Amino acid sequence: MKNSNLILNKLYLQISGLLLVILMAIGIAYFMITAYSAQRYFQETTQRLNAHVAKQMLLEVNPFVNGEINEEALGKIMHSMMAVNPGIEVYLLNPNGKILSFVVLDKKVKMDQLAISPIKEFIEQDGQKFILGDDPRNPDRQVVFSASVVKENGRLLGYVYMVLASEQYENIMAMLRNSFLLKTGSQLFLITLLAAFSIGLLTIWLITSNLRKIIQTVRKFEQGDLTVRIPIKSKDELGGLSFTFNRMADTLLKNIEQLKEVDHLRKELIANISHDLRTPLSVIHGYVETLSIKINDLNHEQQEKYLKIILKSTDRLKLLVSDLFQLSQLEARQVKPIMEQFAITELINDLSTKYQLMANEKKITIHASIENKTLLVNADLGLMERALNNLIDNAIQHTPEQGKVDLQVTTSGDAVKVSISNTGKGIPTEDLDHIFDRYFTKSVSGREGTGLGLAIVKNILEIHDSIIQVKSNIKDKTTFFFHLPLLQI
Repeated sequence: MKNSNLILNKLYLQISGLLLVILMAIGIAYFMITAYSAQRYFQETTQRLNAHVAKQMLLEVNPFVNGEINEEALGKIMHSMMAVNPGIEVYLLNPNGKILSFVVLDKKVKMDQLAISPIKEFIEQDGQKFILGDDPRNPDRQVVFSASVVKENGRLLGYVYMVLASEQYENIMAMLRNSFLLKTGSQLFLITLLAAFSIGLLTIWLITSNLRKIIQTVRKFEQGDLTVRIPIKSKDELGGLSFTFNRMADTLLKNIEQLKEVDHLRKELIANISHDLRTPLSVIHGYVETLSIKINDLNHEQQEKYLKIILKSTDRLKLLVSDLFQLSQLEARQVKPIMEQFAITELINDLSTKYQLMANEKKITIHASIENKTLLVNADLGLMERALNNLIDNAIQHTPEQGKVDLQVTTSGDAVKVSISNTGKGIPTEDLDHIFDRYFTKSVSGREGTGLGLAIVKNILEIHDSIIQVKSNIKDKTTFFFHLPLLQI
């Protein structure tokens, strides 16, 4: 628990620190954008409000008289305008942008030639578009301006070019603007930062709170409480994580229960196999011991009888060991089927004939019902015969006297359906899902067996990409069936 809290606290601090850095970066960027936008707003407003100042000046005075500069009249009107607005600088340009005359607060004019294209564009747009022009006093600076053409008798003599915010004026404005932004902006920035950071911390706490519950649940699960689950309260990523963990826990718990069941069945199998092995071994040992002790006292018939019993017991042992070995190979996929084409109908007929004697001994009837044609399949003949032997053995074993075993081969679409049915007591519904399990040893007759025969059938059909299925009526009939692809002749 302490480790989980330490991890969450560290994560909380890391996310909080990252959030603070991001908010500060956003705040600084916002401050700079605001300062730039304020400056741009001031420049555009100044230019829009004073767009026709140059044109208005020309209504008051004509800068040229007979093509010559009217210095006296021009100087008076320029000084009058600068007296009203000290931020204005007035320049008279020739048609190519060369400065012919000017009135400024000092004589520090560093340029004698201005770019003419911004001036022409300004006049064409009638001052309705924001355009920056050259600053004659600072070649590296762009300024807002007003401009108008000067004509005499229809001939272009030059331009009046007015800088609406001189460098000194803009420096004062910038100082005042920065001071205002620094005071008001910093206060607003701190308030906004504090509010956003507080909201962010609360959000992070809520998220890590949900994460804390997840970690606590996982810790309990790790400590052995396999029934604990994470309550799902949202459909976000953490909700998805909780759902995934719960599903994983359910699967793991199910697998553990299955392992316990398999382990229980394995123990039962070992006990049953030990019993099945011990019985013939005890018989063999007993009769061999009797023969060795009383060999001279037993007549020929008695000796032959004992030897037959010993032989029968050894056959039982051989069959049991063979079943175990083959099932182990099948489950480990060490058996590679040798595929060949053969008539499944002929195989069923042969097996029906083979089991007639055994059926007669048990006083039951065995019958093969086959369509009147040869049905070919592609499979391992030896493995398929072993599977069918097991199914028929199982059917005969659980068929009572006067009962019937039916072997049937039919076509079902592009497949061959093979069915083995027997009359008698069926399989309980609760056992149907387990009868093909390797460790399932409960038979319908109440007799304990090894449970290997049907497990072998299941594995043989699986390597043929087929599935063994069963239908059973508890009162009178059980049918095992499977399908194989039909080869067209």
